[in-house]
Amino acid sequence: MKKMILTLVAMMAMTSGFAKSNESKRFDMSCDIYRLSVTLDLDEEQMDAVEMIQDNFSNEMQSLASQQGLWQRVNIHKAVRKDAEQMRQVLNDEQFHTYMRILMATLHNRNL
Repeated sequence: MKKMILTLVAMMAMTSGFAKSNESKRFDMSCDIYRLSVTLDLDEEQMDAVEMIQDNFSNEMQSLASQQGLWQRVNIHKAVRKDAEQMRQVLNDEQFHTYMRILMATLHNRNL
């Protein structure tokens, strides 16, 4: 009986550890800046600004992985809006629309 209980506790601990690691991966919004710059056809100045904005957004999303429920949803929405506003200042209309399509697809695929 003791072995069964210890086995059950070990399985639960392993499962919860696996779920937490997957949860933090969902919020990893880092991307290959070079590929993004090619896709958006960025110049050098835009590339530097986009890299800085993307780093800030990725760090902010990583910090939201520990939150739960409604506050997490609200803060994700705020982070995405802040990122979009900053990108809007750097990119032209065509680049911005392409970036938003990529961002929304990424958020959808990660179930955020």
